[in-house]
Amino acid sequence: MESSSVFGVRLPLKQRYFLLLCIAAGAIITYHKFTRKYPVEIKRMSRVAGLTANTSQFTLEGKPFRILGGSIHYFRVPRAYWQDRLMKLKSCGLNTLTTYVPWNLHEPEQGVFNFEDQLDLEAFLHLASSLGLWVILRPGPYICAEWDLGGLPSWLLRDRNMKLRTTYQGFTDAVNAFFDQLIKKVVPHQFSKGGPIIAVQVENEYGSYAKDKEYMPFIKEALLSRGITELLMTSDNKEGLKLGGVKGALETINFQKLNLNDIKYLDEIQPQRPKMVMEYWSGWFDLWGNLHHVYTAEVHPLPELPPLRERRAYQPAVVQQHLSLWDILHFTDKPLKSEKPINMENLPVNNNNGQSYGYTLYETIITRGGLLNSKNNIRDRALVFVDKIFVGVLDYKTQELALPDGKVSHGRRTLGLLVENCGRVNYGQTLDEQRKGLVGDIELNKEVLRDFIIHSLDMKPGFLNRIENSGHWKSMREQQSFPTFFQAKLYVNGSPKDTFIKLPGWSKGVIFINGKNLGRYWSIGPQQTLYVPGPWLHRGDNQVLLFEEQETDGKVLFTTTPDYGMAVDV
Repeated sequence: MESSSVFGVRLPLKQRYFLLLCIAAGAIITYHKFTRKYPVEIKRMSRVAGLTANTSQFTLEGKPFRILGGSIHYFRVPRAYWQDRLMKLKSCGLNTLTTYVPWNLHEPEQGVFNFEDQLDLEAFLHLASSLGLWVILRPGPYICAEWDLGGLPSWLLRDRNMKLRTTYQGFTDAVNAFFDQLIKKVVPHQFSKGGPIIAVQVENEYGSYAKDKEYMPFIKEALLSRGITELLMTSDNKEGLKLGGVKGALETINFQKLNLNDIKYLDEIQPQRPKMVMEYWSGWFDLWGNLHHVYTAEVHPLPELPPLRERRAYQPAVVQQHLSLWDILHFTDKPLKSEKPINMENLPVNNNNGQSYGYTLYETIITRGGLLNSKNNIRDRALVFVDKIFVGVLDYKTQELALPDGKVSHGRRTLGLLVENCGRVNYGQTLDEQRKGLVGDIELNKEVLRDFIIHSLDMKPGFLNRIENSGHWKSMREQQSFPTFFQAKLYVNGSPKDTFIKLPGWSKGVIFINGKNLGRYWSIGPQQTLYVPGPWLHRGDNQVLLFEEQETDGKVLFTTTPDYGMAVDV
């Protein structure tokens, strides 16, 4: 057989052609000349010329490159739909995917890391690469993202002296421990190693916070020292550009509406560099009780779109059983006895990582009625009970409540405050103040209340499983005592499809389906439906669990059409 020489090794002609084809495809061939086995190993060839920003135009692999990017967050999309969503992003004519990394999901307890299933970042990066998308990774540690505490884990707030997003040692030690786990998973997916990551963002919008001039250099070095070699970027609004940059990173801008003066300003502070908009906001968040915010979108001609997912309006799920809050307290972690109130984050639960989400019940003994004053120490909203009878609500607007006197003068009665964590702010100067529950003293008739029994109701899967499988559920024929858990079954005949839950006649609470938390509902709106992804359902009976604070309609409705409430243009 005819042979030739490649890399100084004589090979048969067919093997030579195979080798050259592999090289053309970007592969490195390891040839074992001693065993003559061929090929032994094929690896992706390391690339050299990544994304550069040394002139007024980006280059990639040495050629002019225009970034057309869009954001899809893997942790917000059911994993079964990742490919569908990325294909739709490509169909919009985009070539680059941007995504954040939520620290609080990947390290829910200090030192306990999760990169599996829904949080498998590497699988998401592999998928993006297989679809021909480049990636700009935004690993934080703070991400904003309209996400609880901007993605920072709540256990950081157990430290009373914590200074988030600074070089305070308690924070930098935690960041280093997280990056030790995260960045080693990211490094192999960089462009220089054959992966899709062409740029990495240093923190996020730090110019709007800017409490420590040493912080951004610290984050930059935390990335570089762990093997990040691609182009670094920062991201700020116009005002933040003044303080949010760091040497060696390209500054990019965020805004709601295109303003050429903003682009001109970016060019002035960073001349002869590519001008990039990292965030061009196409939507806006809603507030409970307000209108639904929308943007008027121009209709651009698009290539053929992937097929839309089929939806289904299932038959109503009729509530079958209920179980009062007061009857499930023994399913919570052991209650804590404390002289003073303790905030959620400092409760000795979840392996001493505190409580991140949900409700906390504070109970204490009172001997008379009178004026209860929260002293603005309720975070964020409390249902108030006397001997398990609802008497009112305290929140940041209503800080005083009259408690009725008992039938027996000076009789001992139980005051209960069920405090809901309504979510930590994701942006602004008050991140260090986002502790939840009772964060200080409350008073009755100007006397400080003491000696509390505290129950944690964080609505985690383990707790929900315990109450679902308990034998204490009551028939709907028996009287209900709110707040109450309700059980219903959704029957799915055939292949499960996407649907939306609608709850007319219900007041306020949280809903779960097959153990998945769908979110909060509240009759004040604007949102009137909750999305149920088809992959979270299965054929046959599906378990629907609701925690309702004050009233029920007795059934759960399903529709194919989302209802976000009355809209107003931003």
